[in-house]
Amino acid sequence: MTSAMPDDAAMPAIWPQSDGTPVSCRDKLLVLQENHAELQGIMRDAFEDAILMGVDEAAMRQILHDMVNSLRSPKA
Repeated sequence: MTSAMPDDAAMPAIWPQSDGTPVSCRDKLLVLQENHAELQGIMRDAFEDAILMGVDEAAMRQILHDMVNSLRSPKA
């Protein structure tokens, strides 16, 4: 199976705040980096499982995109 997505999506160089300035607190950066790595692994596993079970690759990518797009802000 070939995938357009690299096995390890690059960690963002900065985590921008709503005003554009980067998050700089070490503890916050650590949590963001850990969350990124964990989500990457879970998404990779779910994607690979779906493809191996016969789900169309483009459809699975869209399903994952739709999941992200459906997230609600905790600030709302």
